[in-house]
Amino acid sequence: MKLAVFSAKSYDRTYLDEVLGQRFPQLCSIEYHAFALSEETVPLAQGSDAVCVFVNDTLDERVLGALHAGGIRAILLRCAGFNHVDLTTAETLGLFVANVPAYSPEAVAEFAVALIQTLNRKTHRAYNRVREGNFNIEGLLGTTLHGQTVGIVGVGRIGLAAARIFHGFGCRLLAYDPFAGPEFGQYGTLVDLDRLLQESNIVSLHCPLTADTRHLINEATLARMKPGAMLVNTSRGGLIESASVIQALKSRRLGGLALDVYEAEGELFYNDHSGEIIDDDILMRLMTFPNVLICGHQGFFTREALTEIAGVTLGNLSDFISGRSCPNSLVTEGHVLVRRDTAPVRL
Repeated sequence: MKLAVFSAKSYDRTYLDEVLGQRFPQLCSIEYHAFALSEETVPLAQGSDAVCVFVNDTLDERVLGALHAGGIRAILLRCAGFNHVDLTTAETLGLFVANVPAYSPEAVAEFAVALIQTLNRKTHRAYNRVREGNFNIEGLLGTTLHGQTVGIVGVGRIGLAAARIFHGFGCRLLAYDPFAGPEFGQYGTLVDLDRLLQESNIVSLHCPLTADTRHLINEATLARMKPGAMLVNTSRGGLIESASVIQALKSRRLGGLALDVYEAEGELFYNDHSGEIIDDDILMRLMTFPNVLICGHQGFFTREALTEIAGVTLGNLSDFISGRSCPNSLVTEGHVLVRRDTAPVRL
């Protein structure tokens, strides 16, 4: 069995090789490709039996058709989200597709809180000042997190991990999730989206990107947010309509924005563009605001998470090779799972 890994970074190689050697020594051989999977790079998978991809790889109808024609029978997602995969085509072609539904949810939740505290207390700006010998604290005024109302959109594994942290800070918690279980009740109150937006000082997004949640944050929902509130997104970039956020920042309706994801990140994130002109005008405009903090989709990036991603990914491949039922399969027995589209996908 030969596995082609796309969008491979040094850390992917390190953790996949380590887990392969320790837990699955006879499972497969791996060929790593730094390029993202696309219609142009599909030939790199020639001779492989399976491919392993990440969040910004392309798996549309044409790419899946080319993979299938080249002998690929399994697609392993080393991520939770699968909005970039045409699962209907995968079903038609009989492809095995499996994801990593949960990996260190605390990692993403902790990073969301880190973004909030950085933007709130302006520690990034203070760091740069002190590096230049400027110890003036004018302009660095923040807000005490204790007692603030935090609205969590999506209380799956990551949302619940965030709720535990905010609860420890002494925050009042509201949550919106049509598919929420009873677990959140020990931390706060489930409400509708309108009430959450109207009452929250901080809104943190932890929901999947589906047809129903795309541009969940738009001109209308931003207008319903509490004036001066902070918006944080560590989930999927497509949850936010970027142009509307710019207007909300310009009108001072939105008091702060922290992003670890961006809806047009595919051609940018995970690569070094420091020596190039970036022609994404919306992203460049967002980066001009002093109350905006943007990172490059690193919320998951911990040793624990990378170990778990590698383990589950190779475990999914082991299930496929052995013909076992795979709990993480997104296409099973000729049918796309109901969680594919608007059903309760839990993060």
